[in-house]
Amino acid sequence: MDLTGDAERGTTERVLTLLGLLQQRPVWTGPELAGRLGVTARTVRRDVERLRALGYPVQASQGVGGGYQLGPGQDMPPLLLDDAEAIATAVSLLAGAGGAVAGAGEAALRALSKLDRVLPTRLRAEVRALADSVVSFDGGRTPIDAEALLTLARACRDEVEAGFTYPSRGEVRRRRVEPYRLVASDRRWYLLAYDLDRDAWRSFRVDRMTEVAARSWRFRPRPVPDAATYVQEGVASRVYPHQARFLVQAPAELVRNQIPAAAAVVRPHQDNHCEVLSGGANLDLVLMHILLLGHDFQVLDPPELGQRARELAERLRAAGS
Repeated sequence: MDLTGDAERGTTERVLTLLGLLQQRPVWTGPELAGRLGVTARTVRRDVERLRALGYPVQASQGVGGGYQLGPGQDMPPLLLDDAEAIATAVSLLAGAGGAVAGAGEAALRALSKLDRVLPTRLRAEVRALADSVVSFDGGRTPIDAEALLTLARACRDEVEAGFTYPSRGEVRRRRVEPYRLVASDRRWYLLAYDLDRDAWRSFRVDRMTEVAARSWRFRPRPVPDAATYVQEGVASRVYPHQARFLVQAPAELVRNQIPAAAAVVRPHQDNHCEVLSGGANLDLVLMHILLLGHDFQVLDPPELGQRARELAERLRAAGS
């Protein structure tokens, strides 16, 4: 019988439990820790020394209010969570991934992907069930399947192919892709992926996907375009039958604050001007939106839209005379 091995495992488990306790609250006294661990105060001191040897900055202080506490360090120590804490954290991150706070969705999804690496199998069903109970009363993003989002995040992280059913041009087909990035707008989640059947980059709305699954085939990463720019250009222009480009006599930052990101791409230009790329089913409406920004502008593309602008200008002049 390997009594030495059992003793080592027992010590390791106890030291990890001690680390978890130190992360739960600011200060523990020696007797409190000894009572929680079922050991003597001397053993607690030895286990504290073991943590310090591993690089954890455990501090000790004497007197009233003194005790052991986990101090700040240069590196973040592993976070130990019990089952209830792991479930609460995962559900909160799922809610954050669908929230409207700027930047919080992407950060929550990255954290959720990391948590998924270590989340015990027995807890995943509970996380899914609780995630279904998380809703938001404000507009927020278009509702999505949290499990589908997590599956895609894992596939991006692990560089494995993914498959899903997706509607396109009146047909619903199975798509096979190399997933690279998940991109959040103010309303929706998108996947930037390389479409293996069409041999081209594509962006997909996650809320339109069904039967999302990661496959076992790993892929060799390709040079990837800037995900946010690619998806924004697709949402703002490529999905429409007509595209237009304008030179606006105003700083890009100012114009970005006037136009939703999903409606146009705004690029800085020289002399404190900017280029605006937008699309629509009717270019007259796009032209009116640019006009209502209140800045002087010039139509760059398509040429016929410049002629249309002159025709409308004459009509407006006549209406005001």
